[in-house]
Amino acid sequence: MRHRPARSRIPIGAVAAALLLATLSPTAPTASGQAEPAAETLGVDLATSTGAFRGGATGILYGLGDPGVPSRDLIAGMKPRTIAQKPPDGEQHPNGDAVVVADDFFASGGSDVYINSQDIYSAWPYQDLGIDDYIARLKPQLEKVAARPDRDRFVWTIFNEPDWIWYGDWATKKDRFLADWTKVYRTVKSVLPNARIDGPGEASYNPGRLRDFLAYAKANDVLPDIVTWHELSPDSLNHYRAHYEDYRDIEKSLGIGPLPINITEYTNRRDTSVPGQLIQWITMLEDTKVDGQMAYWSLAGNLSDQAVRTSRANGGWWLTKWYADLSGDTVRVTPPRPSARDSLQGLATLDRDDAEATVLLGGTANPVDVAVSGLDRRVFGDHVDVRVAKTTWSGYEGDAGQPPVVAASRVRVSDGKITVKVPGGDRLAAYQVIVTPAGLAPAPVANAPWTSRHEAESGLVENAVVVDQADPSGWRYTTSGGKDVGYMNNAGSRVTVEVDVPRTGAYRLGVLYGTGGFVGRQALYVDDVHVSTLTFPATLNWQYRGRLDAPVQLTAGRHRVSLRTSDPTGFLGRPSDIALDRIDLTEVTGPERATYQLTDSRRSGGSVDRGVRALRALVPNAVVLRPGDAVTTYVSAAEDGYYSLSTTWFGAGRSTLGLALSGRRVTGGDLTADRAGAWTGSTTVHLKAGVTEAVLSNEGRTPMVVGTLTQVRDPGTDRRAVRVEAEAGQLDGGAMTASGPWASGGSYVGQLGNGGTMTVARPDGVRAAGQYNLTVAYAQAEKNTGHPYNTDAVTRFLDAAEAGGGTTRAPYRHNYTWDGFWAETSPLDLTTTGGAVTFGNATGWGPNVDWVQLAPLVAANSVTSRH
Repeated sequence: MRHRPARSRIPIGAVAAALLLATLSPTAPTASGQAEPAAETLGVDLATSTGAFRGGATGILYGLGDPGVPSRDLIAGMKPRTIAQKPPDGEQHPNGDAVVVADDFFASGGSDVYINSQDIYSAWPYQDLGIDDYIARLKPQLEKVAARPDRDRFVWTIFNEPDWIWYGDWATKKDRFLADWTKVYRTVKSVLPNARIDGPGEASYNPGRLRDFLAYAKANDVLPDIVTWHELSPDSLNHYRAHYEDYRDIEKSLGIGPLPINITEYTNRRDTSVPGQLIQWITMLEDTKVDGQMAYWSLAGNLSDQAVRTSRANGGWWLTKWYADLSGDTVRVTPPRPSARDSLQGLATLDRDDAEATVLLGGTANPVDVAVSGLDRRVFGDHVDVRVAKTTWSGYEGDAGQPPVVAASRVRVSDGKITVKVPGGDRLAAYQVIVTPAGLAPAPVANAPWTSRHEAESGLVENAVVVDQADPSGWRYTTSGGKDVGYMNNAGSRVTVEVDVPRTGAYRLGVLYGTGGFVGRQALYVDDVHVSTLTFPATLNWQYRGRLDAPVQLTAGRHRVSLRTSDPTGFLGRPSDIALDRIDLTEVTGPERATYQLTDSRRSGGSVDRGVRALRALVPNAVVLRPGDAVTTYVSAAEDGYYSLSTTWFGAGRSTLGLALSGRRVTGGDLTADRAGAWTGSTTVHLKAGVTEAVLSNEGRTPMVVGTLTQVRDPGTDRRAVRVEAEAGQLDGGAMTASGPWASGGSYVGQLGNGGTMTVARPDGVRAAGQYNLTVAYAQAEKNTGHPYNTDAVTRFLDAAEAGGGTTRAPYRHNYTWDGFWAETSPLDLTTTGGAVTFGNATGWGPNVDWVQLAPLVAANSVTSRH
């Protein structure tokens, strides 16, 4: 199987592309009129392989919370090889049970689930009740896993951070630890003889303890199958490679291994969700061909801060997806300062079969010259196409769409070398450089819209306070620019930034912000004229950044954009006291649109055709799918609604292109041509906001050559979706209507579940049987507050029972507040004509519900011949 990436959005034309490239050159003046810093050089030698791509660096500790949290789309797109979760019925956290989330993980392409067996205990650090007590708690875990047919895919972490929990003083506790390790190890093997056990799992790299442990374990036949330790300091970016080499030297000296390694906790709060930080960790772990699991700092079930809500992606997720897309061999990459914390780092792969080289890089605000050598003429020819995409930080809870292509060109190869210029100015960003042979298609173009960024603390701050959020220790969450504006708690508090936009038209205002767990409100003014009053969804805490996007119309030229705590009605009160981090402006030109290069996507069978054969000229840069082959890409929607998905293909005979979304075969979504030739097909479907796994499959009997997939927002079709206010439903069993300031119409329904139900009649337009998307506007903030630093958020569920039909269960994760509503979309197949839908939860409480919406999955389908 080949794994290839996906990208692209709106072509902006050759003239605009040239202007963009000019502004990105290292000598272009910045907004302040000063020249950009000199470019750093990242060397990439495609002729020197460093081994097969492993792809194990983006594992996760407690990355999964409950079934469906996060969505399988996000898990599959990120494709972590390993996750670590609590044992069956563990008391450490309210969710994240390994056997409960394993099915989602394995179905999404994951390899191994690590079980943190000591998380059976409720306290942190764990209660020390003696090794016999621990073994008594361990045996039921083993028995539950032993009953599963996939039992060998679980790895047992029998001790977690023993260097400071239970066995801290090595001088006095060494013998006890070694004896306890032996006893627990043999207990596991007695129940599961083939079980893999990892260890010692210490909180930091301790070579003396490690040598003693390995020597003893070898002598007593209790060696771990996988060696583990944690790298949780920002200085691990300086020291990890030395730790790795030292460990391999210990192995050699003891005549052990080499054993697989998993760095079972890495990163700090400042790193998760931040592409420019994550790339530094991913690079060093992939360089040493080990697995790694990002630490659990915030909530279980959000992919260590890469998942927004349940199904949306932030900038960090897109980097992990790029990493998961890599294939072939890694090649030698030379950064300016290897093993230097917070500096330019990168990794690269060469896939000769697909004739594609990919470089991932980041960690610096400076421009970068990617000096690529070793371009084999037999693979790449004399000219290559180059695309540079950028994923930047969008906050922890800030949605990010498909990364734009910020630079693109067709380049002549000279002596096997090219230099790719990557723009600077954004230390928090990471970049993807893709190099492919130049084919018959036109040269690639950049599609990044005009955008500008404005730090809140750099604007005019009135009656508020600039707060320094920098923290070299790594414990604080990231803040753009290291500062924000807080204490906006009186009627005159405001932040004003100066913007200069190139054209009259539509723009998207993006505000990075944080609240103290409440819904916020601030007024938007442009040139002292009130434009709108914005509502900011609650965030986990003041520093856990979300991003709110809002439309604004601007004329060309300079403007004063201001966020204020008062609007024309007066002071907005406590909800206006939010932390402002950064204000972005992005030009909007037409409806939301994205293009996904299937040649960069993941395939099950099939091959790449870059348009070099005359027969394929009608569909250049395509994938060839034999009968039964499929190609998978990950489409991104900014909002719930209808989108047209279209593609072009060449069929050797009668052909059918099937479509599946989120693992759900789309009825009525097939594109069928009745004879050989070139065709264009389009299906208009309802997509959830965020990321959806889209699979195109050859359902015919002859080969197909399939081009790019194009996605275009179709807001006019949104009328097919029918919304019902929750309070209009029939309430039974204790469910009740309540009032709330953030609810649609001022009311919502609470006390659902535990017997409380809400029955909604199916209105006209959604009475037919078929495939639907169900959207529920919900709120719930249940959590277990016992842990000292993790937020033990609880997921609630709703069952949608169709009268005369079936019942479908969907999760609704913690959203930080009881009366601020998120819209969450899930699949719902209805089998009757007009059967009412009853919402409840027989096993516990459900969330508060503001409204529900039903949308037919497919709205239109068409195929036309290309003559």
